[in-house]
Amino acid sequence: GRFDMMKVWALTDPGLVRHQNQDAYGVETVEGRTVSVVCDGMGGPKNGDIASKIAVEAFLTAVRTHLRTDMTAEQIREMASYAVSVANMDIRAAVEEHPAYAGMGTTLVSAVSYGEGVVVSNVGDSRAYLINREGIQRISKDHSLVETLVERGEITAAEARVHPQRNYITRALGPEVSPLCDGFIVPVVPGDFILLCTDGLVSTVSDQEMQYEVLYGDDLDHCLERLLEISKRNGAADNVTAVLLQKQ
Repeated sequence: GRFDMMKVWALTDPGLVRHQNQDAYGVETVEGRTVSVVCDGMGGPKNGDIASKIAVEAFLTAVRTHLRTDMTAEQIREMASYAVSVANMDIRAAVEEHPAYAGMGTTLVSAVSYGEGVVVSNVGDSRAYLINREGIQRISKDHSLVETLVERGEITAAEARVHPQRNYITRALGPEVSPLCDGFIVPVVPGDFILLCTDGLVSTVSDQEMQYEVLYGDDLDHCLERLLEISKRNGAADNVTAVLLQKQ
């Protein structure tokens, strides 16, 4: 019921450098729950956009098929993980059918609302954040080379942001038969925000700027546009995609 309701804003933009937008997103209400997914495709100029679109469509279709109103958060987490594996299989099937697509892949980060929160699923380096008066907290963990180096203490988080190999991801949909998907059950209260975004936003806008614009910016309906403006002021070398959800 209304308990699950999330207000949603979304935006995608090619940025200032890339001609093509290889990001994709989708938002739907399924069984009274808000379902959102963000993907950042890769694999040469022709194919990243195909991988991300396939993943968004496959994920949403699987959720439509399998989400039930009486599911617990844990069951939703398992269902979403299954939907991610369907997306992976659909990308691999497309590659088998069209050899020119070889090597294409995509990240995927998603959020499915349940009574007291959201279930976040993640493969790759697109991100999910929880934003509220307490601050901004990253929910997802990047599956990337630099994240591994940060975890090992070999580089700092600040160094990771400018590391020459910061775009190198260690897990994606497409290249592997069954990439591991992380799942997180995140309690939220009315007023809390969940932000899903691609690394094009993360690499050009700081966590503090995200938090400030979401909580204290002039007008929520233009919050994502303001974040995009900041990204462009900082060069926006990559596509920028964001979905902002607020618990009602």
